[in-house]
Amino acid sequence: MTRADPAFAGHVAMTDGHEIYAELTGPEDAPRAVFLHGGPGSGCQPAHRALFGPRTRLLMFDQRGAGRSAPRRGRDANTTAHLVADIERLRRHFGIDRWLVVGGSWGATLALAYAQAHPDRVRGLVLRSVFLGTRAELETVFLDTLPRFHPGLWEDFVSLLTPSERADPLGAYWARILDPDPARHRAAAWAWHDTERILSQIRPAATRLDLAVLGDPARGLPATPFMEAHYFRNDCFLDAPLLSRADRLRGIPGVIVQARYDLLCPPATAHALARRWDAARIVDVPDAGHSMGDGGTAQALRAAIADMG
Repeated sequence: MTRADPAFAGHVAMTDGHEIYAELTGPEDAPRAVFLHGGPGSGCQPAHRALFGPRTRLLMFDQRGAGRSAPRRGRDANTTAHLVADIERLRRHFGIDRWLVVGGSWGATLALAYAQAHPDRVRGLVLRSVFLGTRAELETVFLDTLPRFHPGLWEDFVSLLTPSERADPLGAYWARILDPDPARHRAAAWAWHDTERILSQIRPAATRLDLAVLGDPARGLPATPFMEAHYFRNDCFLDAPLLSRADRLRGIPGVIVQARYDLLCPPATAHALARRWDAARIVDVPDAGHSMGDGGTAQALRAAIADMG
């Protein structure tokens, strides 16, 4: 069996009618790891598997409503508590005792929530671009960082909103995206998606929205804005701030890979977490933005995962 040959690839039944698509790869006697993708709402990719060495028994899966999981884009019974329960159910389903938990951005949020709920099942954490799931972080990104570093993009972003909606741009965007009427959600979903993409790259190919095509019904729809709006307008369904429960990580070794020019998940957040997590260390990536493909981020992640064994 090669690293890419799955020992299991298919759906696992969860609660509330959800079926999670999962892939288990690697030797049976290798150390266990689980990868948590970002978004929320994106899904696992082959590039994620490439972060792990061949001597890893790796579980990757698409979270509720994401990727190949069913129902597609299903938001009912889809909260952080549901996702944490799914991770634990998958651990038991595949007979895994303890594992390394790896995730970036929203995947880091979910990794922290899982580790705080089940610290005895986590042998280590490798996080990239820490996001703590707070409204304050989102407001910093979209209401401060966006107009500060991309003023033209900010003008494009708010141009979709009415004057009254501009009093609360984030709430207005989430309401538009979750409106069932395509005439309301299509342009907003694409504007949100493209704005995030530009902010995520240190050298984006474009720095403005193409306003002429945002509402084109001939285009498909991106998946992540709908799940992000669902989570973000509900404070990521966190019953308490992740920082306030950082003591539950005590004794769990961790590495935080943090890009210096990450506009979506800036270094200050990673450092705030590390100050409350005794066993964490930060690996700075000096030449990268938020995207895992920027600079040396993927290389730093591979090294951190290898160091954890």
